[in-house]
Amino acid sequence: MQDEQIDAMAKLLKSMSHPIRLKILCLLQDKELSVGEIRAQVKTTNANISQHLNILRGQGIIDFRKDANFIYNRISDRRILELIKKMHNLFCPSL
Repeated sequence: MQDEQIDAMAKLLKSMSHPIRLKILCLLQDKELSVGEIRAQVKTTNANISQHLNILRGQGIIDFRKDANFIYNRISDRRILELIKKMHNLFCPSL
């Protein structure tokens, strides 16, 4: 692996490693969710959710679409879906 690839992977993993962002990604692995739906499940403020979603968007991990007054988020990188599923199998095998 080249240093640039290692740096890119480290930056991506750092973006995912926060507990709230990891929970958001787990929620988004099967479907897209509105910001309000994410906030209700993560149980934090709109401002906090927005901050974490912006970090994930900035890394290209998630994308969004607007529908009237709602913003729906989804995982945009298939590799992230594979990684989340693999982590789930490794760390939560009984669930």
